[in-house]
Amino acid sequence: MSRLAAAFGKSEKPGTGTGFRKNLYLSRVLPISLVGLGLLAMLAPPARGQETPPPARRCASWFETRRPLFGDLHVHTALSFDANSLGVRNMPVDAYRFARGEQIGLQPYTSGGSPRRTAKLERPLDFAAVTDHSELLGELHICQTVGAAGYDSLVCRIQRRWPLLAYIFVSSRMLNSTSPVRYGFCGEAGQLCRLASSGPWQTIRDAAEGAYDRTDACTFTSFVAYEWSGGPNGNMTHRNVIFADERAPDLPVSYIDEPTGEGLWRSLDAACSNPGCRYMTIPHNTNLSNGMLFTSEVASAEDARRRRELEPLLEIIQHKGDSECRAGEADEFCSFEKLPFSRMEEQPFRARWREPAIGLTFARDILGQGLVREAKVGDNPFRFGMIGATDTHLGAAGLVDERDYPGHGAGGDTSRVEVPTVPDSVYFNPGGLAGVWAEENSRESIWAALRRREVYATSGPRIVVRFFGGFDYAGGMCDSPTFAEDGYAGGVAMGGELSAAAGAGKQPVFNVLALQDAGTAASPGTPLDRVQIVKVWLEDGKVHEKVFNVARSASLVAVEDVDISECAPATNGSATLCAQWRDEEWDAAKSSLYYARVLEQPSCRWTGHLCAKAGIDCSGKTPLPEGFDFCCRNDIPKTVRERAVTSPIWIPAAAQ
Repeated sequence: MSRLAAAFGKSEKPGTGTGFRKNLYLSRVLPISLVGLGLLAMLAPPARGQETPPPARRCASWFETRRPLFGDLHVHTALSFDANSLGVRNMPVDAYRFARGEQIGLQPYTSGGSPRRTAKLERPLDFAAVTDHSELLGELHICQTVGAAGYDSLVCRIQRRWPLLAYIFVSSRMLNSTSPVRYGFCGEAGQLCRLASSGPWQTIRDAAEGAYDRTDACTFTSFVAYEWSGGPNGNMTHRNVIFADERAPDLPVSYIDEPTGEGLWRSLDAACSNPGCRYMTIPHNTNLSNGMLFTSEVASAEDARRRRELEPLLEIIQHKGDSECRAGEADEFCSFEKLPFSRMEEQPFRARWREPAIGLTFARDILGQGLVREAKVGDNPFRFGMIGATDTHLGAAGLVDERDYPGHGAGGDTSRVEVPTVPDSVYFNPGGLAGVWAEENSRESIWAALRRREVYATSGPRIVVRFFGGFDYAGGMCDSPTFAEDGYAGGVAMGGELSAAAGAGKQPVFNVLALQDAGTAASPGTPLDRVQIVKVWLEDGKVHEKVFNVARSASLVAVEDVDISECAPATNGSATLCAQWRDEEWDAAKSSLYYARVLEQPSCRWTGHLCAKAGIDCSGKTPLPEGFDFCCRNDIPKTVRERAVTSPIWIPAAAQ
């Protein structure tokens, strides 16, 4: 059996065969008898009102040991005030059409309304969520609805005539306020604008429902969602709010309504009054939060547990940079897609240069601080799984290709009036995807995977990676035809927790299997370079970290070996990498966590592709075309080492 088959495990139809009986046994009987071994911790205990029922097996294709699905849970359309101001015309229904493989148009548009650019995915996504900003959802609707109260206001007149100006100098200032208030035309307590948001909110919900494949073919899954966009003093504390199914609140809660994350959860608890309504929030762009996203103290284990359960995931890679780890540390690969500023400023979609980000700004720091707070209050508030997304503001869900990148609009560099020569800020990137291990492509199964954190981030490529940890794995798992079955049977998958008590007298063993993105005939995937395991642990009250190379390709390619004049696809490297690694330094008395990082061979970044297509000559013999000076600057990368980053496996310290 191939490693691909070993990674996937068995496939069965729902409710049939030994796989169904085995799953029933695993879900009901085994946890009761093996609590002492810590295997029950594969699933985090649900918060009140957040209970996750067992995934309904309704799809024709159902994998007992789960399959990898790829999606984008961060997508904006013309219903978002900022995207609308950039000339975006794609609506939520268009974003879902695009995610399913159909072509969409991109601005600029001709006088006759035809798009001057188009985009289409080479491979459809498995799932997606449109997450338009809840802020100004009703205000924008009023400004575009003739006869509505407020339609003739100064703000709305500016928005219709100079939409970009309206966003830069009017609305963004309100959204970056520490005490945001609605416009005067919104009426007392902003009620008129809140009610006006019901129309576009219903459009978002209807689009999600229309895109969801409810047949047993299960070709595509959509989620009702939106973005809560807190930005006090320009520090991004944004969160995407994802609902388990169509049973969402009647109105979204915005930053204007609730300016803190804790307030958001309280309001969502109240608004989520429809029977069966369940939600989670996913923070993103901690790299632009200036350390302000996780500033509130956690006073008790109950507080920590609530935060962890309502906010189980962290988006670590997207259009506006990478948030895995801090650049300049001992880890050489932390320099990936880092921005030279720590917060967005209220100027025409440019970021002001600032000192390096401080505080809890990168995922590795945040995860480490979770161990610190767990030691203090008795539970870990930052037990985050990790995912990627695009944050596209073009309605182009999952558009992560470096070769013909059209920009994503969130940086403000996508022109309304002409096809841009350089489609985006050279500091930004196409964003990433969420990889999810689920039994089937359904809301129930994907939601359960998100809740138990059996997910991982990719910077765009559809790398397949499995990561298991336990104390009783036999050697040679990489050669086993039942890698996935063995992984679950002997421990926990990414996102899970091991009991240190169960490892008495033993050492934790981790198994990781990675397969390169297969790509397409027109665009083959890039081979893999290495697999690493990152360890973070708490010792004497201080957080420590260490990176281990556990598998390497026989073909080593340096960044400087990439020919950016041609940007030919990489061919050297490994299609699969697998390793079993034992932490011989593990101490049961010290809380620790581990996650896997898979790196591709270096390849051309979108900036490199753009420079190659333009035939840029940096010798100085010929003048550079306007706008292409970045091609000859050493501080703007032309190559990239794409990657996948798994959710961690935690081992809390054994009770003393």
